[in-house]
Amino acid sequence: MVTLPGKGLHGQAVEELGRRIIRGDYPPGSVIDPVGLEAELGVSKTVVREALRVLASKGLIESRQKRGTTIRPRADWNLLDSDLLRWQGSSAPTDGFLEDLAEVRAIVEPAGARLAAVRRTGSDLDAMRLALDAMAAAGSDMDAMVEADLAFHRALLDAAHNELLSRMEVVIEAGLRIRDRIVHGAQRFSDSIPVHRELLRAVEAGDPDAAVTAVESLHVQASQDLAAVRTSLPTP
Repeated sequence: MVTLPGKGLHGQAVEELGRRIIRGDYPPGSVIDPVGLEAELGVSKTVVREALRVLASKGLIESRQKRGTTIRPRADWNLLDSDLLRWQGSSAPTDGFLEDLAEVRAIVEPAGARLAAVRRTGSDLDAMRLALDAMAAAGSDMDAMVEADLAFHRALLDAAHNELLSRMEVVIEAGLRIRDRIVHGAQRFSDSIPVHRELLRAVEAGDPDAAVTAVESLHVQASQDLAAVRTSLPTP
C-alpha cells in the first residue's frame, strides 16, 4: 500500500482501494475478499472494515449476506464525490472524463460569473484579488500556480452567493486541477493572468455580460492549452 502523507492507515486504505476500483482493477460485479485485503495491505480487520464502509457510502461497493462485498455498477457511483473526481483524474484521465468536466465548467462558471457581478461584496473582491496576486507571484512554481488558480475560481463561485452553486466547486476544482496539472506539467500553456484580470474587472464593475465573456475566454484558452498538450503526446 502506498504511503500518503497526512493520512492514517484507514485513509490510506480508502485511497488505495478507491483508486483500484476507479481504474477498473475490480470490475463491476466482482467480489472483494476483506480477509485477503488485510494480508495484502498489511492492516487490521478494523481498518479494512472501515475503509469498505467509506467506499460503500460513495456508492462504489455493497455488502450482502451470502454474496459478500461486490463492486457496484458505475451508474450507482457518486460521481460528484470529491474523492471520486480526484481518483478519476489522478492517473490518466480519459478524453471522455476531461470533456465531461469541461462541459460542466462551461455550464456552471458563466452562470456563477453573471451572478457574482451582481452580488459580489467587498470581501469577495478581496478574495479574488488575493488569488490573482498569488497567481502572478507563483512564477514557475506549478503547485503554487495551481492552488492560486483554484482559489480564484472558488472565490468567483462564492461571490455568486448561491449555496448550491458554491457546492459545484468540487467539480470546477477537479476540472481545473487536472487541466492545470497536465498543461503546467508539460510547460505548454498560455498566460491566463490577463484574462483572469479581465474577469475580476468585470465583476468589480458589476458588468454581468463582460464577466460571462471573460469566463468563456478562459474556457477557450484552457481547452486550447489542453488540446495542444494532448496532441503532442506520442500515440500509444
